[in-house]
Amino acid sequence: MTDVRGLCSETSTRLVVVGHGPTSSRLVEALVAKGFAGRITVLGEEPRAAYDRVALTSYLTSRSAEDLTYPVPEGVVLRLASRVTGIDRDSRSVTTADGHVEPYDVLVLATGSSPFVPPVPGRELAGCFVYRTIDDLDAIREASADAVSGVVIGGGLLGLEAADALRGLGLSTHVVEMGGWLMPRQVDEGGGAVLRRHIEALGLGVHTEAGAKEIVAGPDGRVAGLVKPDGETIEAQIVVFSAGVRPRDELARQAELAVGERGGIVVDDGMRTSDPAIYAVGECALHDGMVYGLVGPCFTMAEVAADRILGGEAAFARADLSTKLKLLGVEVAQFGAMDGALDVTFMDPVSGVYQKLFVSDDARTLLGGICVGDATPYATLKPFVGRDLPGAPSELLFTGGLTSTDLPDDAQVCSCNNVTKGQVCAAIADQGLTDVAGIKACTRAGTTCGSCVPMLKQILVKSGVEVSSALCEHFTHSRAELFDIIRVRGITTFSRLIAEHGTGRGCDVCKPVVASILASLGNGHILDGEQAALQDTNDHFLANIQRNGTYSVVPRIPGGEITPDKLIVIGEVARDFGLYTKITGGQRIDLFGARVEQLPLIWRRLVDAGFESGHAYGKALRTVKSCVGSTWCRYGVQDAVGLAISLELRYRGLRSPHKLKSAVSGCARECAEARSKDFGVIATEQGWNLYVGGNGGFTPRHADLFAGDLSTEELVRVIDRFLMFYVRTADRLQRTSVWLESQGLDYVRQVILEDSLGICADLDAQMERHVSTYADEWRAAIEDPDKLRRFVSFVNAPGTPDPSISFTAEREQIKPVLIPLEVVRS
Repeated sequence: MTDVRGLCSETSTRLVVVGHGPTSSRLVEALVAKGFAGRITVLGEEPRAAYDRVALTSYLTSRSAEDLTYPVPEGVVLRLASRVTGIDRDSRSVTTADGHVEPYDVLVLATGSSPFVPPVPGRELAGCFVYRTIDDLDAIREASADAVSGVVIGGGLLGLEAADALRGLGLSTHVVEMGGWLMPRQVDEGGGAVLRRHIEALGLGVHTEAGAKEIVAGPDGRVAGLVKPDGETIEAQIVVFSAGVRPRDELARQAELAVGERGGIVVDDGMRTSDPAIYAVGECALHDGMVYGLVGPCFTMAEVAADRILGGEAAFARADLSTKLKLLGVEVAQFGAMDGALDVTFMDPVSGVYQKLFVSDDARTLLGGICVGDATPYATLKPFVGRDLPGAPSELLFTGGLTSTDLPDDAQVCSCNNVTKGQVCAAIADQGLTDVAGIKACTRAGTTCGSCVPMLKQILVKSGVEVSSALCEHFTHSRAELFDIIRVRGITTFSRLIAEHGTGRGCDVCKPVVASILASLGNGHILDGEQAALQDTNDHFLANIQRNGTYSVVPRIPGGEITPDKLIVIGEVARDFGLYTKITGGQRIDLFGARVEQLPLIWRRLVDAGFESGHAYGKALRTVKSCVGSTWCRYGVQDAVGLAISLELRYRGLRSPHKLKSAVSGCARECAEARSKDFGVIATEQGWNLYVGGNGGFTPRHADLFAGDLSTEELVRVIDRFLMFYVRTADRLQRTSVWLESQGLDYVRQVILEDSLGICADLDAQMERHVSTYADEWRAAIEDPDKLRRFVSFVNAPGTPDPSISFTAEREQIKPVLIPLEVVRS
């Protein structure tokens, strides 16, 4: 047959890709980036464009389908819901289920894999699912509304992801694994035992050396339970199969292409099949007897195929199967081989840490490693697989003694995107990169799983890039350093601070930061004296400015609990001042459209009715959401509302580096979404579990379990210390999630729970000062004539409202009329 590679520089070349998953998306992106001149047509079976399957579970918790979707390069023809049913190799065309015929010069099969569902009686019952696509997750979420418990068949990587998803949906969850331990492909028996203890501590049931004899139905014909081979029945209304995948090679078989004995489309080093005009990439391809299911090797296949299609000589070698991930809050990593002549093992049953290195018989060459509970060694040790170690294995394992500078230039630092240290260093030097974001954009390193980001930071520093911690041009100190300077020296004004420890007059970066620090240390009302000039726009008027120049007013509603009388007051205020009303996600009521001169009048009405500022305008505690807890809910095990009110009243007004959000759930069903908060509390039969470092927003993050089964008194003390340590040490505008990752969860635990720095008494005292000196900012403002003078639209005409502000009506409420800006183009 004709070698098609020479055709691909021609604009008439027709390249067709069957399948539109992550590997297909990477292939198309690579072809476009490398200058493919022909027509690219992608035929996708799903009704939506390719999306990030690595982050699939986040679809159930915080991200939308749009968030996960990969962009489609300009000029690419994408046909969705177009399942290909046949390949005609003679005419070089493919046919879809709707009869469409698409001709090709070059064909790429990227059909992926399908979940393997073992032949268990009852597998066809309603309530049985696989865990593969967004549609699968939609179906699971819908079914969970009427379910109490669920079972995942399969204790591998994807099985534990599925278990985490069921747990996140509020189900009592069990994992059934036929092997002797969890994740048998990634960890050995010792690591599996430690992983099991971690997962069981979260309340999940783990059943190893077990299978599924039968799935039984209830009276309604839906799943009611899973029967194990020993006869035990696990009650469940949902069963998720995660027992492996099978390459989708049915099109190749029908077209009589070479396939493996156990499945997979046979390809050579250039990803070509037995037909030179047809390539195969991703989970459907069989290379050197191996089918790859990890994103890194699949992306490499896509890059190799793109290069070969364009006439290059790239070759796919046996891929790196190293992986680092966080499952159910537990770090797990594996790299290189899982055996060797010698091994060095570290195990800490108390902390739940298991680490093991496999080395050659002379203990000089690293062969592989396993980490469970703490994967810190992964980033620095993985690139040394197959190389001589620069130190004793035990020293490197226990002290983390390697840095990026120990690595040779050809060492791979990002296995997902096949990026070496040399490529990163070259990009830094040639492109003048100064941060990790620049490295990601230039090399793709760190853009997939993110496990190599710490290494990228090291390479930046060792390349001579100065990573400054200075707050701004006026202070060489970081925010944390300024906090200590102000606290220790008793500084109470910005002018003194900049005179003694800075230069110039300050700016819009340092002034609000110093204002926040002074407020955190109890330096009076934020609009008192010099402090008033330091505040940003929202704090300056104790309200949130909106796009038309009006403000929103958000009274505090602790724990989301409110009396009918107070609800009526809010309604009357909104009616009398003509405000737009909206219930927020934090269980409060937001009043929009207030003119600046109306703010004190609105506050007076609210304060007289017993309300106070909700601090929606400040970098402070916003809300503590709650479910109804044991007071009303049949599933509740503790009084969630009572605790939420107590916490919100305790921490109200606490100024911090960024906004703080919290929630309290009365049971494991997690209706208050506590694990998406900066600090969240979930009730247990024995007390409370505390989670920290979560957030929604642009980069959502699930909170980490910080401490479990705490009494209410213990819980409050731990939260006190956590918040004050965060307020002291975080950078400007740094959320608790980012701060926690930079500090390290274990380190913060040591500081807070073990008092490793000897500062807990000071943190306790600092919080008590905050609680005892709290005063409502709205009340203080309306009772001070000097503060009231600022609430005018025009200083020279205090009683005149801003004439540019106007409203129209929509859905029986006001809507701002926005004045279009005139754009002058020369």
